[in-house]
Amino acid sequence: MRTVSLFISLALSVVTVKAGMPVEFVPDNEEVIVVWPDGAPNDNFAPVSVTDSVEWNAVDRPVIHMFRSSQPSGKVVLMCPGGGYRHLGVQNEGYSFVPWYNGQGIDVAVLQYRMPYGHPEVPLSDVWQSMRILRGLFPGALVGVQGFSAGGHLASMAATHYTDSVTRPDFQILFYPVVAVSGSTAHVGSSQRLLGENASDEMIRLYNNHLQVTPDTPQAFIVHSSDDSIVPVANSIDYYSALVANRVPASLHLYPSGDHGWGFATGFAFFPMWTAELAHWLSLLN
Repeated sequence: MRTVSLFISLALSVVTVKAGMPVEFVPDNEEVIVVWPDGAPNDNFAPVSVTDSVEWNAVDRPVIHMFRSSQPSGKVVLMCPGGGYRHLGVQNEGYSFVPWYNGQGIDVAVLQYRMPYGHPEVPLSDVWQSMRILRGLFPGALVGVQGFSAGGHLASMAATHYTDSVTRPDFQILFYPVVAVSGSTAHVGSSQRLLGENASDEMIRLYNNHLQVTPDTPQAFIVHSSDDSIVPVANSIDYYSALVANRVPASLHLYPSGDHGWGFATGFAFFPMWTAELAHWLSLLN
């Protein structure tokens, strides 16, 4: 297991409230950790109309919802729910995964990240700081990132835009991810909310994450439905192809049906398959 030295003083603000989140189910082993206890170094310039809300679609104070396993295996997953960079689907793409992961000895951190409002560096900085916090809380652990849909874009950003060994995830797990922000495979709403209306060609290329893959990009587990009507399956295929071209270990699982956004839905026809495949893949990480 790789040990990472953390050269930063982390002031962690931990509370036990549920932060007013309107969700159906919250596991009872929750801690809430404020990502920027002294204030974030950047601003998404969110409209006043949303900053007064405590809804998950109006985040102005990012927090980590931490769920520790009673039998930790030395692996941690930082989860980025999807929602088109407009809101966060915290239930089906966050909390619902916690008992399954904790049962395998994996600690789970569900990230309530800020929306970009045309400032892509803002949610990415929340992920970077969360990685720093988790490295401090779990020294020597393997810390990976998981994302869904637009959260998959954020997770693949984290995997391709990291700044150092601390912010670099050890692995990435992507569920029906947005990867492209331009062309026929892009999810237009996510792209516009991430980059704004008048993004430069340079900015567009930078956040087409399949174009940013290098041999040092962390290993990946990717799942997608071929009939996805919201985020074309080509996003996952192109990202996987880029990983393979750079000799990055990658596992791609495509299912013939399911459309988009199934998350941890047990009614999804291929639920037994992806859970078994992901559990096996996680067991091999070292």
